[in-house]
Amino acid sequence: MNSQVARRQAFRFGHLGETVAAWALRLKGYRILASRFKTPVGEIDLVACRGSVLVFVEVKSRRGQGVSDQPISPKQQQRIARAALAFVQQNQAFASHDMRFDLVLVRSWALPRQIEGAWRIESHQL
Repeated sequence: MNSQVARRQAFRFGHLGETVAAWALRLKGYRILASRFKTPVGEIDLVACRGSVLVFVEVKSRRGQGVSDQPISPKQQQRIARAALAFVQQNQAFASHDMRFDLVLVRSWALPRQIEGAWRIESHQL
């Protein structure tokens, strides 16, 4: 299999993982506000809300069981946090909500696993 085909398959699998993660969150009572929210400073896989909590979700999809609980680098965390701030600036109705950064792990033949508060960002880190 050539690398272009492999990349295309990985992209499709990642997109499927985001869809599975969104449905898992919906089943837990979250409302999905945005999917693949892109800004010049970063991208967020899913933006969800439940009650007064605004959740920015990074989805990691893997075919096997070989994904760690924290596969997000500090640099990625900062990009996601900057995109989160851009989301709130564009959607002022959520400005008073508590913000949280979650990770959803999607693996083949397993239920999605949500890690609430997978990381925190302090304002000086932005």
